[in-house]
Amino acid sequence: MERLCARKWLEAQKCKYLLIQCANSGAVSRPCRFLSSAEVSAALRPFYFSVHPDLFGRYPAERIVNENSLKQLSSYIETLQQNRPTRPTTVTFYLRNQNTLDTGTFRSVRISLAQRDLRKTVLSILKTCGLPTTYVDNIEPHPEKPRFERLNVKVDENDPVYGSFVLKQQIKKAKDAEKLMIWLKSNVSEALRKLAACQPVREEIVRLQKGLCDTLGVQSVVWDCGWNVTHFRGCLLSFQALARHHPNIMHTLKGRKLIFGNDTGVSLDGHVMLNSGEVRHNWLDLIKNVHKQDAVLYRIPAFEKAVSRVLRDIKVVRRKFQPKVMAKQYENQLRRLTTSLSDHQGRMGYPKDWPDSLSNFELVVETEAGPLMLSPTGQFIVPSSCPAFLLVAFLSENLDAASRLLQRYQRNKYVERDLHQRCVGEFELAALQKDDNITPDLMIECCDRLLRHKTVLSPSLKGVHLWVTNYYSVLSDGEGDTLGTLSYRHSRCYPVLGLCRLVIPGNFSAAAWESKA
Repeated sequence: MERLCARKWLEAQKCKYLLIQCANSGAVSRPCRFLSSAEVSAALRPFYFSVHPDLFGRYPAERIVNENSLKQLSSYIETLQQNRPTRPTTVTFYLRNQNTLDTGTFRSVRISLAQRDLRKTVLSILKTCGLPTTYVDNIEPHPEKPRFERLNVKVDENDPVYGSFVLKQQIKKAKDAEKLMIWLKSNVSEALRKLAACQPVREEIVRLQKGLCDTLGVQSVVWDCGWNVTHFRGCLLSFQALARHHPNIMHTLKGRKLIFGNDTGVSLDGHVMLNSGEVRHNWLDLIKNVHKQDAVLYRIPAFEKAVSRVLRDIKVVRRKFQPKVMAKQYENQLRRLTTSLSDHQGRMGYPKDWPDSLSNFELVVETEAGPLMLSPTGQFIVPSSCPAFLLVAFLSENLDAASRLLQRYQRNKYVERDLHQRCVGEFELAALQKDDNITPDLMIECCDRLLRHKTVLSPSLKGVHLWVTNYYSVLSDGEGDTLGTLSYRHSRCYPVLGLCRLVIPGNFSAAAWESKA
């Protein structure tokens, strides 16, 4: 009983809040009257003299009609004067013909009462009856009051009942303010200004990169971290000092790509990864043991082949849009999943409705904390800690969907490549990049919308480095990021150098782009 009462009270509070919001948004109507009662009586005097029932004493049928119609008309006018809602109606009157001596000649008039304004109602009556409107025309309208009156009602944002409603309204207001052209006009100049201010830092970074490549024989030095270019310069200076003090071990980096990111190790691509937040001593330990990491790289194809064989020749691949993975970590993941699947196959086998071969499907092995899911590109994403029986059931339920997604991805990736080239050329962009989780179909939608608004967007985008993601911002070094709710929620990774970088949402709906551009 108490729970029922509490629920009813909460509903009542919500209704009260909605009424308050209606009032604050101008939904409480207060109609205004433009003629006083005396002015209405004076204006309708010619009409009353023509239809008054006393003038029809010898004609009872016409008299009754006029009496009833006058009652309806008086009630309608009184309702308008009291600012109450009215119901449209039609009344009939008999008027004496003033142009003939025959007192028994009448004219029937039907008057439609549908106006909610008193002045318009009086004018309509007079005009329908063919009576002069000079008196009403000479009355100057009173200054029109606002149709809606705003009630200043304050709501506590911390209120347990109203707080969620207030927060939703604030979020909606913020989203409505995210108009692409407005944001570009407001931020492109700021991004270019910050870019110019950071130009000396960028030039020094280029010099340091070239020096490391020439001195150590490194293939390239890349920045793959969320910090700005100033932090990259610091990493380069630290590594330069490390190389100066330990020149004898730097030969292990010759011909490799050196990446400053969020992990320390050797990636699956054979690149040397250095955590930008670690001390130089940790970097030195990795460089000394790079040969051990290389041995892991040589073993990985065999472990991938083992997973493939135990799962009916499914293709074990890397995720198409995936952060860097360390080789040693990936080896342990493959070993763990292979053991689990082998045990399950020996004890229970696989479903009979499976095809003889799964070679047309793709499997990606993730970390223990990864998701068990079907990616938008048709790949099965599997955490290495996933129990085999769950994996088998998941594959059985999603084989058809995976096949469709793989086929769609094969089509879309070529369309995306073509639209990407068109956008770079037609907008004269310095570069066009995207977050890892912007799939081809989403990127196709984004590029298509950009091209549809080419005329409007070209002046703002010329010469910039455009990055498609799901948020708006301008970084301190002049690189800009643009939020998307055009429908994607993605991680981001910032590249090394560049011109002004603006990141735009890849997931706006078509209607949103029409209004925002």
